[in-house]
Amino acid sequence: MHGAELVVEGLGLKGPRGWAFRDVSFRAGAGSLVALEGPSGTGRTCLLLALTGRMKTGEGRAEVGGLPLPRRMAAVRRIAALGQVPGVSELDPSLTVAEHLRERALLQRRFDGSVRALFRRPGTRAAETRARIDEALKAAGLDLAALPKAERTSVRDLERLEALRLGLALALMGRPRLVGVDDTDLKLSDADRAEAWALLRTVAASGTTVLAVCSEAPADALRITTVGTAEAADTTGTTGTTGTTEAADPAAPAGDAEKAEKAEKAEDSEDDITEEGADDALAETGRS
Repeated sequence: MHGAELVVEGLGLKGPRGWAFRDVSFRAGAGSLVALEGPSGTGRTCLLLALTGRMKTGEGRAEVGGLPLPRRMAAVRRIAALGQVPGVSELDPSLTVAEHLRERALLQRRFDGSVRALFRRPGTRAAETRARIDEALKAAGLDLAALPKAERTSVRDLERLEALRLGLALALMGRPRLVGVDDTDLKLSDADRAEAWALLRTVAASGTTVLAVCSEAPADALRITTVGTAEAADTTGTTGTTGTTEAADPAAPAGDAEKAEKAEKAEDSEDDITEEGADDALAETGRS
């Protein structure tokens, strides 16, 4: 599957303590490497979460793979995955690498697989799961044999770059069109930082669009800076289009526009219920 094209125009998000970011605009083709650059506290992670359908914006517009935000957040979440993001998709330090992989495979099979797949022989399902895990590990460049205790290594014993690779592998197991990575260059040596960016370039080259939060972007990435975006927008008075839905086509009958809006809201509601149902699958892994 090809990556997701990104179209962002005047995007802004305001929280209880003011604007996290504002007036962000850019375009990125499918399979691009996009670096969300800036110091900690400048709205980088909020922008990452907004573009992956996890945080609702209040100003401007964006499209991810042709899906408008914030109106189609649930649909965007189905095509976008996150690596490790503190407070959102963190790795559990008490679990081993193998336990994380098996848990993600279970969730993937239960909520993203076809109904037909549920009736396949256990041996066939196990082989397919193993193949998907191996594919994700290869794409993330994580060699289990090189870890201190191989796949039984606890997350707390992983080096920073190894943890980044594991988080990316878990995200890639769903074969997303867009993947987001937070704190890409945090606490990495120069050599490890170069290795991390080389990895993300490879993922992007394979066709998956990559959003990477960082303090300093490499020269070959599409650099989007969040430094001063909110303050600059407030100073100049620039604003985007406020609202959670797009305006209806004036040429379309009012009834059709209303039906379309209701259908989209129902789709988002159904998707949210499905995500909440993940607790059932977590119970099977012993993490409920």
